Amino acid sequence: MLRISVLVSGGGTNLQAVIDGIESGFIKNARIGLVISSNPNAYSLKRAKKHNIKTVIIGKTNYPEQEVRTKAIIAALHDAKTDLVILAGYMSILDQSLVEAYRGRIINIHPSLIPQFCGPGFYGKRVHESVLASGASETGATVHYVDEGVDTGPIILQEKVPVLEGDTADILADRVLETEHKILAEAVNIVIASIQQE
Repeated sequence: MLRISVLVSGGGTNLQAVIDGIESGFIKNARIGLVISSNPNAYSLKRAKKHNIKTVIIGKTNYPEQEVRTKAIIAALHDAKTDLVILAGYMSILDQSLVEAYRGRIINIHPSLIPQFCGPGFYGKRVHESVLASGASETGATVHYVDEGVDTGPIILQEKVPVLEGDTADILADRVLETEHKILAEAVNIVIASIQQE
């Protein structure tokens, strides 16, 4: 049984997608052992508790120094015997030591077709506003491995989403989010299969 830890900062709909994938049997041979939130008020924490998943808060409020914060995250992941780390709306850039500790075992979901509309400054609604401002006819979502860069790791899965006439950033975000939920669960299965073959 592969042990997953999920890092979150907000509402946690992608966390919910993984929980639902596991509970429905779509994601096999895995369970979520830990949710780490950078935000003490994240709704993700309530989602986790509802499913009896252990939670811990490690953020700038209780760990102001980045080095100390990273060590606390690594220790929590280690204690949970983590095999796979999922960033699900986690709004912090990972320190290199954390990437090294779990290289090839950390994945992230991003709301665009990487390499478009990604990198420093491209997160949340900003991504969708940039897509609309560019006049692009399509966008999408990407699940990728995390490396030392921002949205630069190898792509696992991505899927296109059309940009429709009359879209606002919020409307487009909702449409992309549905695709995020779908491909995140699919990507988790791909990564689990890859880990099991190691």
